[in-house]
Amino acid sequence: MNQTTLPLMTRLMRGAALTSGGFVIAQALRFGSNLILARLLFPEAFGLMALLTMILMGLQLLSDTGVQQSIMGNPRGDDPDFLNTAWTLNVARGFVLWLLACALAWPAAQFYAAPELIQIIPVGALALILSGLAPTGIYTAQRHLVLGRIVIIELAAQIVGIVLMIALAWATGSVWALVWGGLATALVKLVLEWMYLAGFGNRLRWDPDCARTLLTFGGWIMLSSAFAFLIAQGDRAVLGRALSIEGLGIYNIAWFLASFPMMLGTALIGRLLIPAYRESMSDAAQNHRIRRMRMGLTGGIAALLFLLALIGPWLIGVLYDDRYTLAGPIMVMIAAASLVPLVTLTYDQAALARGESRRFFEMMALRASLHLGLFIAGVAFAGLPGALAGQALAAVIAYPFMARFAHQMGVWDKRHDLIWSIFALFAGGIALALHLDQILALLDPI
Repeated sequence: MNQTTLPLMTRLMRGAALTSGGFVIAQALRFGSNLILARLLFPEAFGLMALLTMILMGLQLLSDTGVQQSIMGNPRGDDPDFLNTAWTLNVARGFVLWLLACALAWPAAQFYAAPELIQIIPVGALALILSGLAPTGIYTAQRHLVLGRIVIIELAAQIVGIVLMIALAWATGSVWALVWGGLATALVKLVLEWMYLAGFGNRLRWDPDCARTLLTFGGWIMLSSAFAFLIAQGDRAVLGRALSIEGLGIYNIAWFLASFPMMLGTALIGRLLIPAYRESMSDAAQNHRIRRMRMGLTGGIAALLFLLALIGPWLIGVLYDDRYTLAGPIMVMIAAASLVPLVTLTYDQAALARGESRRFFEMMALRASLHLGLFIAGVAFAGLPGALAGQALAAVIAYPFMARFAHQMGVWDKRHDLIWSIFALFAGGIALALHLDQILALLDPI
């Protein structure tokens, strides 16, 4: 049977299983490789990679033209002219971003007092070109919730990259092991996508009507993504100056472990909810099922965050050596702070499903401004603990505005929000109280 003809909820459940299963396997691979690499490399290597990742992600998000969301949500998302124009836009963007990354290498090295970035950034940024060459078949598969091949391709590419990273780290003990491993992952992923997801095969094409549609929708997405960067990587941008490179590496280890539940939720939401909302706009029964699915999704992520907040210091002590001890209480704070924004995690996807990219921008701008502003204020007032407390406070202040947006789009679920807001308050408070002494020790500079 053609998977695109299956009922919506069947495709959603299958997509959720594939996405969550693939994500768990991918994170297990990352986790295992992280343990090995942490013994072969020093914390400074992870700090440098955190800065490289922040810069590359910043370039991608600050120039996001919304191609993925357009193909997933636009009525012309299966039109070859539309897809080829979108691919042409992505190819050009990839090369421009690489040139911008090269131009930023020296200023970034000076700003963060990390001369290694002068060489690392131009090489690592080649991944931006590879990403731009990816076929639009990826987004077509996501549009129709046909996700099996995407998951397999991502896992295969990740395995190749991990093997290369470990081999180079063992041979050189250098941060270059991480840089070349990341490039290998991107290259293998690109080759496999063209082999198994290319569909009709993209070619350079510029249809003015399609370009106008993409750029009109993408204009607000680009602005939204600029604010999304502040949420996703603003902490690294700020802490890269506030902490030592070694301290940033320790923070990155803690973030990697504590962010697992939220990354899983984001992966599920990004691949499932835009097509789900698009196909259920006028179907009350489908809307009810989606709300039930959202309740279960939030519950699963909240339980994982609470568990990680409880066991953070113990887990770091078991898995890592003494150089990473401070990652334990940092992990507690990140997991506890993430419980608050979890409550409204799915609302912005409804705006994209309805083609309201301006509304999506307004929500992202509000969240990001509060997030970064209170994060910086927290750093100035109480160091890293203050920064993460500011992140949680930002989500509390943003909630009334997010709820209003969600109500206007017909997706607000006050029962869901009340239940998980109460859970976030009590679960986060319990975890922080249990590890208060270790958290207070982080008031000293790292």
